[in-house]
Amino acid sequence: MTTDLRTQKDSKMKGAGGNSGGIGHFFIGIAMMCGGFYMLLNAITVSSSFGFGSRMYSMNAFGSGVGITGGTIMIPFIFGVGLIFYNSRNIFGWILSLGSLTALIFGVISSIRFSMRTMSSFDLIIILVLAVGGLGLFLRSLKSIDAKYS
Repeated sequence: MTTDLRTQKDSKMKGAGGNSGGIGHFFIGIAMMCGGFYMLLNAITVSSSFGFGSRMYSMNAFGSGVGITGGTIMIPFIFGVGLIFYNSRNIFGWILSLGSLTALIFGVISSIRFSMRTMSSFDLIIILVLAVGGLGLFLRSLKSIDAKYS
């Protein structure tokens, strides 16, 4: 009786992730997913309009627009660094420095633009079928398949 239980247990543990889903589906799904997502990410163009003279943030005050540039954000940073070097326990210097760096990083990230390169609809369909179909095969390989369906 113990050998019957052991053979039943071993026959269930054949596939990827310890399930009976199938090693073939796992590797084919991984290959399709990698190819599809590589082609998709390769088709995306990333550009930025960040510069110390360009506006990062805009505010409207009293009927006129005021723009905060990257260089303007560096002024409180310089004062904060000066205060930190004068007295490292000065909390106001740390707040100025860290707040300016946070605003600068946020401004750089928010100025990034993503766009897709020009491609035919056939190219896009192939990319999406590879990426999403591979993901489906990969996830299918991780679930258990009952013995009555195999």
